[in-house]
Amino acid sequence: MASVGSLVGYNFACGGGQFGLNNPPSLAGLVPIFANRCELDEEFGCPVGLLQTERFTMDKNILSVAANVARGLAIDAIHACSSGHLGLPLGAAEVGAVLFGEALQCDPAEPRWMNRDRFILSAGHGSMFLYSWLHLAGYDLSIDEVKNFRQLHSKTPGHPEYDETPGVEATTGPLGQGVGNAVGYAVSGKMAAAKFNTAEHTIFNHHVFALAGDGCLQEGVAAEAVALAGHLKLDNLILIYDSNDVTLDAMAAVTQSEDTASRFTAQGWDAVTVDGHDIDAVHAAVVKAKADDNGRPKLIIARTEIGRGIPEVAGTAKGHGEGGAKFADSARKGLGLPEETFFVPEEVSAFFSKRSAERAAAHAEWQKTFDAWAAANPQLKKQLDNGLAKFVPEDLLEQVPVFPEDANLATRVSGGEVLQTIAEQVPMFFSGSADLYGSTKNYIKSSGDFGPADWTGRNLWFGIREHAMGALCNGAAYDGIFRASGATFAVFADYLRPSIRLAALSKLPVLYYFTHDSVGVGEDGPTHQPVETCSGLRVIPGLDVLRPADAEETAGALVAAIQKTDGPSVVLLTRQNVPNINTAPAAARREGVIRGGYILRKETGTLDTILIATGSEVQHAIAAAEELGDHVRVVSMPCMERFDRQSAAYREEVLPSACKKRVSIEAGVSGLWWKYVGEQGIPLGIDRFGISAPGDIVMAELGMTSEAVVRAVRSLG
Repeated sequence: MASVGSLVGYNFACGGGQFGLNNPPSLAGLVPIFANRCELDEEFGCPVGLLQTERFTMDKNILSVAANVARGLAIDAIHACSSGHLGLPLGAAEVGAVLFGEALQCDPAEPRWMNRDRFILSAGHGSMFLYSWLHLAGYDLSIDEVKNFRQLHSKTPGHPEYDETPGVEATTGPLGQGVGNAVGYAVSGKMAAAKFNTAEHTIFNHHVFALAGDGCLQEGVAAEAVALAGHLKLDNLILIYDSNDVTLDAMAAVTQSEDTASRFTAQGWDAVTVDGHDIDAVHAAVVKAKADDNGRPKLIIARTEIGRGIPEVAGTAKGHGEGGAKFADSARKGLGLPEETFFVPEEVSAFFSKRSAERAAAHAEWQKTFDAWAAANPQLKKQLDNGLAKFVPEDLLEQVPVFPEDANLATRVSGGEVLQTIAEQVPMFFSGSADLYGSTKNYIKSSGDFGPADWTGRNLWFGIREHAMGALCNGAAYDGIFRASGATFAVFADYLRPSIRLAALSKLPVLYYFTHDSVGVGEDGPTHQPVETCSGLRVIPGLDVLRPADAEETAGALVAAIQKTDGPSVVLLTRQNVPNINTAPAAARREGVIRGGYILRKETGTLDTILIATGSEVQHAIAAAEELGDHVRVVSMPCMERFDRQSAAYREEVLPSACKKRVSIEAGVSGLWWKYVGEQGIPLGIDRFGISAPGDIVMAELGMTSEAVVRAVRSLG
């Protein structure tokens, strides 16, 4: 770190002008005018004897310096690896200075403090913005990690990744997702405050910030999330729009002409426009946004210059990416920084050290309130601890009532019944639907609707907004207090597929409850009959896809999903009725789902043939086995991913390699089934789109019958 004396001859460009030898700021302690190193005042971090002013005026000046230091770190990191995005880190540097230097309620030493303000960089391509400020603010992100930007095994990956870097609240990069995540965080914050705060003790009163650019706001997921946030009156949410008139390819005017402030205002938000390089203006807007508890989320439109500090590209589309990095030397000089790369002056370090101490002290004061709350409310404390630990009762599966042996229910119906037990036993679980509660059957009957009238409600009406539903569920899961789930028809899974993918990447325990799982949907026709959806979801690493065969397997599937805490699960359920399959006891079917695949009908003679099925087609495999004889085994495979995680010995026990005569059946594309049937087997599937007719007729027309299974087996000789 450099001392004051070591900065002789350098100018600091701050806000609208430059602070240097010929243009000093109001605090001379920030100007390198001393030939010798100066002693720093212990309280204020500026040279002893220099003019002392009121705190924010002083902080404004050093934060202006810090903004340029952050710019320098971004330039140096991106120049070093010849990869990255300079535009936002340079353009929004003053915004970062206000947030990380002044406004955020946080404790860098405890980055997961429960009552911290959450900050999500939705425009994740500008990751060096976040890394620079996390380093300066005192998070566990060393200058060496900043230097290792985008390098193997560093804590500074190309886009921010949750649980990889202290202070990163969400994995972002796909534009707009962070806006939806922020809405989910805000929902979680409202739920937590309503559930845990008492008249005597307030332990949750934080805010959720997101920084987004034009690309984020153009994406549909953000539009959906913004509309829902306004409707829900999430006044704990503050979105900062880095408005620089530029997108990646061209000036923004080429692709947009809307009045953003008017759009947000019409959707129930407060909106204000400020000069994003004016620290006073940004600070005032943030302070006001945090103070206004008026039932309206807040939009701060920060007008900025993209790539600010590199004149060759600033304000143009060329400033978006790494193109400006080649001007690193001249940019560093223009910003008042020395030739030394990755430069952080001691004055900036001292300031942030002091801020860290202040923040730690504020956290300690909160901790006293929290301890008093915990002592006065042991049951609430236990619920909070259980939520943070993602606790699920070990006997949850046994708590779900057994269905009658003659039950003939659509698995969406039996699933709805199972969810009632889960909601009772896991009080931190909430269930949402994309305007389909009447069809998905996942409404929690013992609770009300989440919203301003009841922030404790556990039913969240997303409206026809699947993409936002996925991003919001992820945001709540990132927050880590509540267990999130969302429901829609299976065929619409692709509307939220990017969110599902990010949940898997980030290992978020989200439950996706998808009904109408096959061509059995029937009369709605091929637009609503998913044939590729199940297999399409199965190829996402880390995602469990469970397709149960009957009511008991449905119980096992939903409990398996809620028990999984290191990643998301999809449960696919039928619209049409399916019979209970009683060739194995209810407990065995439930436990079989937990393991992913199991023997549902064991051969009584010498094993000759294995039939493998999933979902509503299991009944056809059972009927075919009865016709084919005692040498046939039926394996139910509700979850390939879970089965593949079992030991080799268990997998060999269920699917012995010596038995080559195998047929699978599933009402969907057949490609993934080859790994189980082998080269000598036959996967029966539907490798085409569906047709419009009653569901049973569609199934028969497309070969999803026991007769088709029998024919396939006999064709193998």
